[in-house]
Amino acid sequence: MEDSESQVLNIVELLLTAHIYNGNDQLNENDLPPPIRKHYWNSKERKVGRPILVSEKSVDGIFEIPNGWSLVKTLPFVSFDEFGSRIDLTVFDLGAKWFAKQDSLSRIKQNPTLAFYYSQQDSIDVSYEKARQENKPIEMDREWIHSLIDEVAGEGEEAEDMLKLVAISAPEDVRESLGKLVLTQEQVEEVEKIAKAIQYREYLKEIELFEIGKLLFVGPPGTGKTSVARALSKELGMPFLEVRLSMITSQYLGETTKNIGKVFALAKRLNPCILFIDEFDYVAKTRLADEHGAIKRAVNMLLKSIDDISLVDDGVILIGATNHPRLLDSAAWRRFDKIVDFPMPDAFMRKEIFEKILARVTGTFDTQKLADMTDQCTGSDLRLILREAVLKALFEDRTDLSQNDLEEAVSDFSKRFELKMSAYENT
Repeated sequence: MEDSESQVLNIVELLLTAHIYNGNDQLNENDLPPPIRKHYWNSKERKVGRPILVSEKSVDGIFEIPNGWSLVKTLPFVSFDEFGSRIDLTVFDLGAKWFAKQDSLSRIKQNPTLAFYYSQQDSIDVSYEKARQENKPIEMDREWIHSLIDEVAGEGEEAEDMLKLVAISAPEDVRESLGKLVLTQEQVEEVEKIAKAIQYREYLKEIELFEIGKLLFVGPPGTGKTSVARALSKELGMPFLEVRLSMITSQYLGETTKNIGKVFALAKRLNPCILFIDEFDYVAKTRLADEHGAIKRAVNMLLKSIDDISLVDDGVILIGATNHPRLLDSAAWRRFDKIVDFPMPDAFMRKEIFEKILARVTGTFDTQKLADMTDQCTGSDLRLILREAVLKALFEDRTDLSQNDLEEAVSDFSKRFELKMSAYENT
């Protein structure tokens, strides 16, 4: 629970933000801090409309501060309108000067709307451009995603069918983060390159370098392909669209070609976003089959759609993932400007993975020994080992783990590991 002084600053910050935003049409939703933006977001109009009005209800909704007026009623620059329980800023200049004299510099630097105003004053050294750059973009908000989905769904039955093809996640709802994953140096470098490509997107457009942002993730199951793609969504603040090719062709046979086109059209409408196509090896399987001409036409449509989408032009990062790269032919390979390898983790990576997944677990562990015991295990396997060890301890009403708990979990899973690796090597 915040102290009363912080609560007062929250309310005054909201009042100042509303006043500045209402009076400057050049400011938009990306100039509002996410909690304020999310509260005032109009899903039907897909914007934060003007004027923003501050009421006790909005103060409670944004900051969880009930009876906000009781906290600020002694300030000489605010008033209260009982009709609607509205709190008004009556003397802006006085309120702005009062706020600047408080311990508010960090607030101003994290609020682009306030930075916009105070950067024009001589008393405070703050950069509006920097504040706006560091503010989380509106594309991260689930409210922005859901309102766009609702808009698309409202276009009719065809649009609803299109949405069934794709699992859509807002960046703020993605659990994975790059900081919690163990990446190879190549994977780190590719993530950094994509971030730079987004930053210099206009420059890339100027020099007509369009073939950037199409990645193929290659590696055995459980090595982190999907996790890295989802974490990239969170890192870059871009919506995540996930498609499984086998699901499209089996569920919508006969309409597949049309629906693949719709998926790519949806990605362009949701831009900037990440379009993640899992099971990309399904392309190769269907190209070899003679059973259904409709599927072959759909595959050709998929390859053409990949050609026609671009990070530079459309704001879409395309990521394909495959567990079976040997099945892909040259027609599939050449669609991607970068192939990113997801190898089985070595002992060093396994040690790092154990350290990360055990970071919040009470106990003392020899992660090097655990890494040495889990040769040929993926990161997913290591999480399953922890799962079994935790569940066994909970069965005994323990919330702490021992090294022996984890070693027993490794032993219990050894047969499963052998079966899994045998199945993968025989595909």
